[in-house]
Amino acid sequence: MNYRTVINIIGKVLCVEAMFLLPALILSLILHEREAVTGILVTMAVAAALGFPLSRVRGRRPDIFARDGLVTVGLAWLAVSLVGALPFCVSGAIPSYIDALFETASGFTTTGATILREIESLPRGLLYWRSFTHWLGGMGVLVFLLALNPLSRKDSGENMHLLRAESPGVRASKLVPRMRDSASILYLIYIGLTGLEFLLLLLGRVPVFDSLTLAFGTAGTGGFTIRNDSAASYSPYAQWVLIVFMFLFSVNFNVYFLLLMRQVKKALRSSELHCFAGVFAFATLLFVLNTRSYFPDFWDGLRHSAFTTVSLMSTTGFVTTNFDLWPQISRSLMILLMFMGACAGSTGGGMKVVRVQLLFKSAYRSLYRAVHPNAVRLVHLDGERVDEPTVRSVDGFLLIYFLTVAAAGFLISADGFSFETNFSAALSCMSNVGPGLGGVGAVECYAGFSDFSKLVLTVTMLIGRLEIYPMLALALPGVWKGK
Repeated sequence: MNYRTVINIIGKVLCVEAMFLLPALILSLILHEREAVTGILVTMAVAAALGFPLSRVRGRRPDIFARDGLVTVGLAWLAVSLVGALPFCVSGAIPSYIDALFETASGFTTTGATILREIESLPRGLLYWRSFTHWLGGMGVLVFLLALNPLSRKDSGENMHLLRAESPGVRASKLVPRMRDSASILYLIYIGLTGLEFLLLLLGRVPVFDSLTLAFGTAGTGGFTIRNDSAASYSPYAQWVLIVFMFLFSVNFNVYFLLLMRQVKKALRSSELHCFAGVFAFATLLFVLNTRSYFPDFWDGLRHSAFTTVSLMSTTGFVTTNFDLWPQISRSLMILLMFMGACAGSTGGGMKVVRVQLLFKSAYRSLYRAVHPNAVRLVHLDGERVDEPTVRSVDGFLLIYFLTVAAAGFLISADGFSFETNFSAALSCMSNVGPGLGGVGAVECYAGFSDFSKLVLTVTMLIGRLEIYPMLALALPGVWKGK
């Protein structure tokens, strides 16, 4: 284990966090929010006091291997969550540190689950920081760090191990040969789409602060808003803008890179994109038909159905209507959408569409071999063969995914809530969706859970956002041994 380099990176991450608190501080100063100013200043001081000395630790060797990458990412996300919770706690906006940690981890992991019953009572500076954690966590704080300051100018592999550990999907790949350029391109696309959504919301006469925080929440597919009713009180125009951009941020960013490179045919040939769009259309149609008696007209029902579908599939978690009152067939479909999630290489959560595709292909191959024992049948995706280690890794990922959901649901069941509430809360946190069903439904929150359950769900959110291995690696004794 390259401890010194791991410590150096965590220090840099904390320094970046302190830097990103500056806009929240300026906003609080302008609005004379004294408690928020105190909380943010203390947090910036703590982040800098911890981060700067750690960032000065120099490793004897710069190389980072896969094990080091997993540990670095896991510890870095724990660090930003633990420190990022301080503004809420120190200011008194969220007196309990456990609650503040839950809210912050929910922000950074782009889950959007909240313990707040009165969101609008928070100071604006803290509301900004709360929403900005979505934007920073959506693409990944280490991706941002690599865009600014890669570990190696030679791209010898150290940067790739960090990207692979933090990026959601079956496998991470460089868009261009240089790692720093790949990270920069990802963030430029991310910033461009965020800015475009912000401008379109402004054109719809959405207030500036609302437009900014909504853009942050959509870009990170997080779901935090500054209103108690989520997105329900915004105009139909604003809700359609959110629908479009929730969809766009659910698409693999490689597609946008190919479009920028004018490789349109290759970009639109993505079977994952086709599957995602097809499921979106099917689920929206089913919701429209199944809830036609819940809305005054077809267009109103279409808007709410499309919004709910893409909000769950993208794992954003915005809400425009109390879907917990919808018929049972719609509620069952919601669970499936939460499980599947968005495309790999996007800011969305869940299992990822490509993994679901590979699971179906693998299952079909097993069935085919049962009928034709001597047949040789390979798994293909987008015209390319998928190697056996990748197929097996997806099978293993599914098993660990469900075991984690089951374990989290079992542990929080001690609070006495219904199975529906516990299971949907565990799945929602694992898939980084936010709202669930029952006691954590569209108009409910997570405040009723005990501190122990909130810690369990906090860990579950981190496991889900980092796709299991970085967080679980921290619990393996063998990871910490050796050089």
